[in-house]
Amino acid sequence: MTISFSIFCSYRSWFSNDDCLITLSVKITHKLKKLTIDFYDRDDVLKIAKELLGKIIVTKFKEGITTARIIETEAYFSSNDKASHAYGGRRTARNEHMYASAGTSYVYICYGLHHLFNVVTNSKEIPHAILIRALDPIDGIGQMLLRTRKKKLDHSLTRGPGNVSKALGILTKHSGLSLLSDLIFICDDGGSYSKKEIAASPRIGVDYAGKDALLPYRFYVKGNPFVSGKPR
Repeated sequence: MTISFSIFCSYRSWFSNDDCLITLSVKITHKLKKLTIDFYDRDDVLKIAKELLGKIIVTKFKEGITTARIIETEAYFSSNDKASHAYGGRRTARNEHMYASAGTSYVYICYGLHHLFNVVTNSKEIPHAILIRALDPIDGIGQMLLRTRKKKLDHSLTRGPGNVSKALGILTKHSGLSLLSDLIFICDDGGSYSKKEIAASPRIGVDYAGKDALLPYRFYVKGNPFVSGKPR
């Protein structure tokens, strides 16, 4: 499926000396190809997590359309991964959507406050999931600012998984939604990052997972100011 629509895309330029952010609006026409089930229904969650970098998330809610490019992800395996909600075959009302079919959203609340958006991969009943940790905003920035109660665009808008969901309007009520739907979906516009532009590190905030906390399952675009955490 190919989706064509005109959007206002922000061109940003950063200056290393003063961390200054300049935004220029230019109207362009994007042809976005929605990812199909074949992208999600694969057994290599690490490969998918890396391939999601550069893809574009689209949310189409009543407030309007928001789009942003994925620049940071974290992969979580199933029952063998101590950092996963499904470790040891755990299955609860909270993580039930991890066991859904590939291409399903899994949204949960962290610290009783943040709604975190994950992409479910692999076959049904195999709880592989990829947390979307950071985005580079493209369109609907005004709506993102309203949702996050920010007065102006800065790097914190979509930095970190809590801010990602808040800016895009994603809540736990959207957990279990098919990413092949027209409410939340992920597209390919032909953009990608080279291997030299992508770095891997241990995941963030999973120290409780022992040795599994050291696994290099976090992937991010080097040098992008919207990336969360510090490079390790």
